[in-house]
This record gives sequence, C-alpha cells and structure tokens, in this order.
Amino acid sequence: MQLHWEKHTLQFIKPAKTSRGEYTQKDHVLVFLSQNRITGCGEAAPLPDLSIDGQAPLVEVLTQLQYFAAENYPISEWLRLTAEYPSLQFAIESAFLDLQNGGKGVLFPGPFTEGNESIPFNGLVWMNTIEDMWEEAQSKMAQGFSCLKFKVGALDTDSECRLLEKVRNLKNAFNLTIRLDANGAWSADETLLHLKEFARFEVHSIEQPIKAGQPEAMQEVCAKSPIPVALDEELIGVSPEKAENLLKTIRPAFVVLKPTLLGGFTACDNWLFQAQKQNIGWWATSALEGNIGLSAIAQWAATKHNPLHQGLGTGALYQNNFLSHTRTEKDRMWFLQKPATI
Repeated sequence: MQLHWEKHTLQFIKPAKTSRGEYTQKDHVLVFLSQNRITGCGEAAPLPDLSIDGQAPLVEVLTQLQYFAAENYPISEWLRLTAEYPSLQFAIESAFLDLQNGGKGVLFPGPFTEGNESIPFNGLVWMNTIEDMWEEAQSKMAQGFSCLKFKVGALDTDSECRLLEKVRNLKNAFNLTIRLDANGAWSADETLLHLKEFARFEVHSIEQPIKAGQPEAMQEVCAKSPIPVALDEELIGVSPEKAENLLKTIRPAFVVLKPTLLGGFTACDNWLFQAQKQNIGWWATSALEGNIGLSAIAQWAATKHNPLHQGLGTGALYQNNFLSHTRTEKDRMWFLQKPATI
C-alpha cells in the first residue's frame, strides 16, 4: 500500500462568520491510499480555532504513516498513532473505506449510495446582522427547508427573539422546526434567562449554551432548561473511556456528532452507542469540510436511519471546492455516483 497527500486552500465564496471569528479561506489536506491500482481518498479539514489538531503539523504525522502504509499496518495502528489528530483519523478512515470499496467515493454501500434513498438536513442561517439573517431565513424556507438552525448569542437576545418571532409569524412557518446554536456564548449564571426567552418560539433544541468543560454547570442547565439541550463542543477531546461518564453526568437531550472534530467514524460510533444506551438523541453535523468530507459524513449518517434532520452543508461554501458526490433538493440530500461540480 502507498500513501500520499495534497494540501489545498479553499476560498470561501463569502466570509463565514462564527462566534469564534470570520473565515475567508481554510486549509485542507487530501489523504490518498493506493493498492492494486485502486486509490481511496479522505479529507482532513481541521478548524484552526476549535479542532484539537487545528494547529498541528499534519504533514509530519502523514510522513510517519507512509511507513505504516508500506508495511500494511492494520487500521487500528493508524488510529492509535493519530489519537491526537481527530481530523486526520477521519481522513484515514475515509480513505481506507473508499479503497476497500473500489476507490469511487463510496464508503458505505447501501440504498443511499445507490441513489434510492435521501437524508433530511437542516438549513443553516449564518451569523450576521439581524436583517441579513432574516433575508437568509426567508430564502431557506423558499428553497423548501423545513428545519432551520440559527446561530445565537453574538447579538442581544431581544433582537434575536424578534427575528424568531418574525419567522414564526410567516404563514408558511407553522410547521417549521427551529434549532439554535449558541457555541458556548453565555455564562452559566445567565443561560437559563436567555433560554426562557427563546422557549416562547417552540424551539426544538439549543446547542452548547455554555462553554465546554463545565460538566456540573451544564448538568444544571440541561436539568432546568425549557429547551432541550444538545452537546457539541463539549464532546471534543473527550476520550472514548470518558464518554459514558460525561453523558451520565450531564444528561443532555441530544449530542451532535462531528467526525472531523471527534476522530472519525469509529469515535462517532462510540458516542452514538453511549448515547443510545442512555436514550439520548443525536444528529451528525459537518464542520466546514469540502465536498469529499461532506460526502463521507452524509454516507455514514445515512447508514444510521435517523429520522431527524442532519446538520450537513450544501457543498456551496467554497469557490474552489472539490467535485461533489452529493446533490440537494429542498431539504433532502442525495448521493451522486458520478461526482459533479456544485
């Protein structure tokens, strides 16, 4: 087996604003595994200010992995070496699965990759001014999205509540599912006051209302919140051995599974197993990957047959994105056996 990689810098079509700053471009690494004239591909796309390997020298680790490839080490050894590099674990698992299935971008063969099934996903209203968020929400609903996710916590709560009120007052919004994501914006002392205000608008869930790393405070928020709480950043960097205890302590309503940030499919399967044991719901979410990583996450999520909307991008973020194995129609995502330009 041989391993090689390529570095790519993807340029955003327009700046992507998050609670941690603004992205105009982002570095990605494509990992290729070749054997018997078949090549599998995976994408490592860490977030510089959120991934635990966001500032790590991935190329140095990849150089070590070339020896693993030449000696045909089992994937368990690859994952052990890359334990501190979750985005690389995701890329390696993706490349292995692609290689095993013929190198055509199919990682999880089944009804989804055969084009016979689709999966639902939410429309994301990016953080922006209230006016721009209002315009984007209307646009997403006009496109056919029945579930919208709003980033909150960057502006004042009154303004954000007025935005949700306008959305709910639309005639076509009576059956709209609204999700919120605070990205840890509030202090533990003030969170419940904010959530009480948002609860007036029939909110499905709120992701990460306080910063990660405060399990006792988060447990109290989950117990008292009028809105079901989903853990997101709280899961990053938590070892598989500690996953069960974290969920038992906090007892959230949902967990948000991001293969790039959590260490690939094996790690997400472990979180899913622990969550299901405790009757905790879940959905998968992409994290600004290019089209290769997005397709991999969509395929994995499709195998789980979760009826909830997944948190997947559309593939239309970047000017110079990779060819896409997915297409979208309203709020459904389909697999393309022959990749195309988005």
